[in-house]
Amino acid sequence: METLLIVLQLVAGLGIYNVWLLRPQMATEYRGKGARTLKDEFRAYGLPDGALYVVGTIKLVSATALLAGIWYPSFIIPSAAVLTIMMIGAISMHVKINDPIERSLPAFIMLSAVLGILYLV
Repeated sequence: METLLIVLQLVAGLGIYNVWLLRPQMATEYRGKGARTLKDEFRAYGLPDGALYVVGTIKLVSATALLAGIWYPSFIIPSAAVLTIMMIGAISMHVKINDPIERSLPAFIMLSAVLGILYLV
């Protein structure tokens, strides 16, 4: 089970890094309302521009703590709990703008990963 826990931490942590550090300017089929960038996606949700930076900071700090939890286990529960809330929020935003369910797929996968982490610790 320890190996599965580490795999889930890597999937969740690196997944957040991928979206927020490597691909914020890239269009994907999963962006809300077909937005081309992360900033456009937040606008599609009706959120102020500042929300992008607040959410991004929370997600990146939590992802970093989740990865650090591989060596410092006391970081796991708080970071996974925060990411759980953030993923529920992400799914809620897709629902708010009536996105097709498949656009929420990455958030559902991430939610499943962090819930799995919470179950395993």
